[in-house]
Amino acid sequence: MVKVNDVEVPEGLYYSKDYEWVKIEGDKARIGVTDHAQKQLREIVFAELPSEGDTTTQNEPYGTVESVKAVSDLIAPLSGTIEQVNSEVQNTPELLNEDPYGKGWLLVLAPNNMDELKNIMDHAKAVEWHKSL
Repeated sequence: MVKVNDVEVPEGLYYSKDYEWVKIEGDKARIGVTDHAQKQLREIVFAELPSEGDTTTQNEPYGTVESVKAVSDLIAPLSGTIEQVNSEVQNTPELLNEDPYGKGWLLVLAPNNMDELKNIMDHAKAVEWHKSL
């Protein structure tokens, strides 16, 4: 775990400039919001997520999170088919604030094309990017 400006940036993940993380698990990708995102939003009170079987398109919205401060689109870091949705986050959205890299994950996706990972940041690039925020 690397801390940049009081923000956690765990190793072994990919990061999008839309403040989402991706963990590759075999041929699947687990997706969530970054520590930076949840700190900016502050108290998250609602999460609207798609359904299992829906598809995502890289760089396109697939849901929203609402905080006492704002409503923000969730932007897909990868294209694919949603295989699992974290219903716990929908029932208990504060998990996004409490544990963004653990219990606060959002989706498990079957990516259409793993080459899309080239379009998002690896850990080293994400650390440098977080330093500029």
